[in-house]
Amino acid sequence: MKLVKEPITLDELKEIAKERFGDLIKAVVDIEQEIMIIGGELHADEEVLLTEEHNSKREYTWGINLYPDVLGDDFIEFDSMINLKPSLGNRSRGVENTEIQRKIRAVVEKLITK
Repeated sequence: MKLVKEPITLDELKEIAKERFGDLIKAVVDIEQEIMIIGGELHADEEVLLTEEHNSKREYTWGINLYPDVLGDDFIEFDSMINLKPSLGNRSRGVENTEIQRKIRAVVEKLITK
């Protein structure tokens, strides 16, 4: 797993994808600190790393999948079990709040140079 707080290239992302799942990378984004963990097997493992080692708060961490070979809106998939946060109004594996989706996209665009 890799902490991303400075921009990485799309080519780096593709290499990380090859190491684990081939065409996708699991990531957890902290929308408050504007950092993310990539390359884990489970979103839950990435979230634990963010909360325990980087002081992230669960209400700001969201699980996504990145598809480095896909351009446009389908580059990011908002789907993770860690997104189930009924107390915050998110009752599905997706990210239901469009403002949170926008923040996630902004962090990803900031940290991955295409």
